[in-house]
Amino acid sequence: MTTLKTLKDLYVEQLRDLYSAETQLVQALPKMAAAATDPTLKQGFERHLDQTRVQAQRLESVFRDVGEAPGGHICQALQGLIAEGEEMIREDAVAAVKDAGLIACAQRVEHYEIAGYGTVVRYAEVLQLPDHAQQLRTSELEEKDTDLALSSASSAINQQAALA
Repeated sequence: MTTLKTLKDLYVEQLRDLYSAETQLVQALPKMAAAATDPTLKQGFERHLDQTRVQAQRLESVFRDVGEAPGGHICQALQGLIAEGEEMIREDAVAAVKDAGLIACAQRVEHYEIAGYGTVVRYAEVLQLPDHAQQLRTSELEEKDTDLALSSASSAINQQAALA
């Protein structure tokens, strides 16, 4: 457990949480893509995997800039959300219903990340780290775009699931 004495300490801790989340997702997204049956959803998961790797690299850059290591923290929230996704993958469900469930799991992850990135962007602004704020805002906007793409995909998939 780290002692948090300053906003910068909290900033670094929150960055570590996001880094852990991103690295966990790099492991989880291929499984979600493999479980998805809808081609658009499968491609979306694969595209987000590439994006997630870039987001982790952005975080590594921020860590280098503040002279800190990215490791040493495990995002418990993402472990739980990924476990829920793994449960959905194992479900004996009609394909469209499973795809709808995978979207629900993925959107929970996206909402967590949006909140996390929004927080560290604000911290970076207060700490007068404009380059960090810009990099982190880019990741926040990518997470929002992914959430919108999932919502878009869910329209047709949810209709298919309703007919199953």
